[in-house]
Amino acid sequence: MKKSASLLLSAAAALILTTSILLTGCGNKEASGAGSASKDGLEVTELRYQGGVGTVTYPELAEDLGYLAPLKLNFIGTTISGPQDIQSVVTGDTDFGGAFNGAIVKLLAAKAPITPVISYYGVDENTWNGYYVLEGSPIKSARDLIGKKIAVNTLGAHHEFVIKEYLHRAGLTADEIKQVTLVVVPPITGEQTLRANQVDVATLGGVLRDKALERGGIKPLFTDKDLFGIFSAGSYVLKNEFIEDNPNAARKFVEATAKAIEWARTTPRDEVVARFEKIIAERGRKEDASNIKYWKSTGIAGKGGLINDKEFDTWVNWLVKEETITKGELDGKKLFTNEFNPFLNEKK
Repeated sequence: MKKSASLLLSAAAALILTTSILLTGCGNKEASGAGSASKDGLEVTELRYQGGVGTVTYPELAEDLGYLAPLKLNFIGTTISGPQDIQSVVTGDTDFGGAFNGAIVKLLAAKAPITPVISYYGVDENTWNGYYVLEGSPIKSARDLIGKKIAVNTLGAHHEFVIKEYLHRAGLTADEIKQVTLVVVPPITGEQTLRANQVDVATLGGVLRDKALERGGIKPLFTDKDLFGIFSAGSYVLKNEFIEDNPNAARKFVEATAKAIEWARTTPRDEVVARFEKIIAERGRKEDASNIKYWKSTGIAGKGGLINDKEFDTWVNWLVKEETITKGELDGKKLFTNEFNPFLNEKK
């Protein structure tokens, strides 16, 4: 990524922050239930958030398991983009949101007033993302991707970072990497786009990957697990002002989500899947829950979503290498907090 691209990113982030300032007095506290402290000492009664279609987030699981009570979730819409989700936190449209840690680092470099508080997705032996080509494709290596198109769910997030790291490690120059085109395609249509030869590579993970593999005719060029091993990849963030004004609610949110993550990590898979199916059926959003049967694991490395230093250090160092930020501008160890996580003092 050239410095010009970094300037555009900084400008975009500055616009987001400006919007946040303008929205400060627009009743966000009232919208999130502030001013209606519960008998349990919580400063707010509900948390606004964005979810996904046909999926269950760990805060949603926490609410269903009773861990979040008396806090309630207020679903305001869906998103397929981590950067958009955390930008909504910055602007005050939601109370929490999640994104790839590299995208969070970018926003923190632009002085966004947010703090990562708990991991919510990652890569393990069962849960990972592959970058797939059709059987018989002439693409065999990173260099073969020059001049080709790769489908990703959004720009500036997990998939872009992984792809560029793959290209970097293969020795491609910055100019050569620029010739690899990333095309934004909704994850649900990634496989179809690949099979229709509209792109040369499709990013597939989780249930979408497994369903595509069942149909056959595709193979992985590389995976994020190949490059980085087992790690937590993304975190939920809270706005700093929210944490300062609502410390009890912030702690309750993290504690409940951490307990839900551990429930999913330690409960038999079939029971977890059944619970997810029940949640989707009962919330009445007219969703197809068929993908849930392919769920395998949380992918989260740290117990209860504890964040590890390297999970931010890695991306700080990567952005320095990309000249998006300067060396010493950010310290990965100081970008997040585990202070609200009940598993902080337990062994992982």
